[in-house]
Amino acid sequence: MGVPSGSAPRGPGNAITDVPGVRIGHCTLLTDTLSTGVTAIVPDALTASRRRLPAGLAVGNGYGKLIGATQLQELGVIETPVLLTSTLSAFKAADALLGYLLEQPGHETTTTLNPVVGETNDGYLSDIRSRPVSDEMVRAALQSAASGPVAEGGVGAGAGTVALGYKGGIGTSSRVVSIGEAQYTLGVIVQSNYSGTLRIDGVSMPASDLLAEEPAVGVGNSCMIVVATDAPLDARQLGRIANRAIFALRATGSDYAEGSGDYAIAFSVGDDRAPDDGLLSAAFLATMEATEEALLNSILQAETRQGFQGRTARGIPIDQVVARLRRGGVQ
Repeated sequence: MGVPSGSAPRGPGNAITDVPGVRIGHCTLLTDTLSTGVTAIVPDALTASRRRLPAGLAVGNGYGKLIGATQLQELGVIETPVLLTSTLSAFKAADALLGYLLEQPGHETTTTLNPVVGETNDGYLSDIRSRPVSDEMVRAALQSAASGPVAEGGVGAGAGTVALGYKGGIGTSSRVVSIGEAQYTLGVIVQSNYSGTLRIDGVSMPASDLLAEEPAVGVGNSCMIVVATDAPLDARQLGRIANRAIFALRATGSDYAEGSGDYAIAFSVGDDRAPDDGLLSAAFLATMEATEEALLNSILQAETRQGFQGRTARGIPIDQVVARLRRGGVQ
């Protein structure tokens, strides 16, 4: 659409999978009453010989069910892939992730493991109380995880979400950032399900103006953000990165509602010495820009979905978006 990348260039695929060894898998369940699924963020750097990766957590508003959060925050590591799913299915997904990992080589004697599972509420379009996410769906998401292009919009954990009055979903983006004399990749994936008034590069896009029908009013006002990088950042620095990802929500129009569960997890697959804090400003800005674009992509790539009890979340009309951007001087 001609919206610039900001301070740093986009990665070659403009996706979190631009970070070496980070793979994404989706499993999507769509029926007359169900619009739900699982999205898996799988870092290949987690192996039998490297059981932990440095990680940081930021909580924008804690009305959520982020499983594994306290150990992540206390130890500054993740020990498992990160799953995203539906609110009432998060607990089933965590159990399925744990069962899957205990079967893997290197875990034959494991007696403690911290599965990390985030969620948003897809109850507007899906029969959330049926808790349909299964062990098989979690395994399918993990086993299908791949590098390369990432499906966006109403797929996986984004199948039933609503954002800013439109159909929301999964979005991703990446930036190539310089830290000192070295270049690294920073990628973001989001699950959008939050309220407010959409803005794209500062141009207002109210759903009440762009849609001929009533905007969708989602259940809950939440967003999960996962940031990955190959920059060798430590847990404290990754916590600072995660904070910047949360800040980016406002740039897209989030109203940070009282009932929101807004979380960001940042992890590193790098294994060198952490850089000095004074070199991180460019990475902070790139994080906000990549997160903002991932959030926008989650809406721009989502298609209209009719779901549970006849409710409909409509995809944003791209032609009207383009026209408004031109009038706003973006193109």
